[in-house]
Amino acid sequence: MNAQHVPDRWERGSPYERYIGRWSRGVAPLFLSWLDNPAGKAWADVGCGTGALSATILEQCAPARLVGVEPSDGFRQLAMQELGDRAEFRSGHAAELPLVNASCDMVVSGLVLNFVPDIRAALLEMIRVAAPGGTVAAYVWNYAEGMEVIRQFWDAAELLDPAAAGLHEGARFPVCNPGALQSSFEDVGLTQVAVAPLDLIAEFTDFDDYWQPFLGGQGPAPAYVTSLPEDRRAQLRDSLRSRLSPGNGVVRLGARAWAVRGARRSDA
Repeated sequence: MNAQHVPDRWERGSPYERYIGRWSRGVAPLFLSWLDNPAGKAWADVGCGTGALSATILEQCAPARLVGVEPSDGFRQLAMQELGDRAEFRSGHAAELPLVNASCDMVVSGLVLNFVPDIRAALLEMIRVAAPGGTVAAYVWNYAEGMEVIRQFWDAAELLDPAAAGLHEGARFPVCNPGALQSSFEDVGLTQVAVAPLDLIAEFTDFDDYWQPFLGGQGPAPAYVTSLPEDRRAQLRDSLRSRLSPGNGVVRLGARAWAVRGARRSDA
C-alpha cells in the first residue's frame, strides 16, 4: 500500500476537540503558568482554533483585552459560541494579522506554528503586533518523541505501510523541537529567548476512546485512516489495540509540547 498525501487542514471544531482538542485544553494552563500568568495585559491568540488557549487566558490571566485570530470559520464559530463576548474573534492568518502595530502586550500561539507555511513571516507579524518590550510566545506538540498519542499511531501504521513514515508529523514538522524553536525566535530578532517542555498524561477510558477520534477524518492521522480500505483500517486498529490495550483497559500516553518565548526589543 502506498501512502498518499493527507490534508493538514483543521476546519471543523467537533472532530478536532475529540481528537486533540481535549489535550490542547490540558497543555494551555501549563503554558500560561510558565509565562507566569501575567494579569491585566492585552493579548492576541494567533490561530486560536476552538478557543482552548483563549479560554485559559480568560480563566488564569484576567486580561484587559483578548483578541483571537483564526482562519477557519468552523473553529472560530465554536470559540465564539463557547466564550461569547468575553473575547473578540477575527478572521485572519498568522502571516497577515488583522491587528494594529504594537497593540498587544502578549502575542501567543498554541499548537499552530508547525502548520504555518512561512514561520518567519508569522513570527514577524507577531512581533509587529507586540508592544515594545512585549512577549511573543508559542507552543507546539513534540510529535517526534513526546507526543505519544500520535507517535504510537504512526509507529503502528509504518509497520504495516512503510510509506506512512513520510506522513508522520514528527518527520514533516522539524520546528517541533527545542533547538529549532529557539533558533526561529532568535533569527527574527527576539531577545531573552527561552524554551521549556510542557508535559501531561493523556488518559483514555479504553482503546475505543483512543481509536474513535481517528475516524473523524480531520488532520493528518485521521485523514490517513479514512483513506484506507476497510480491511487495512481494521488491521491498523487491531495492531494499535495489541500495542496499547490488549485487555481493553485504560490507556495512558504521554503528551509533551515544547514552549518558546521571547521579548520584542524595547527600542524596536
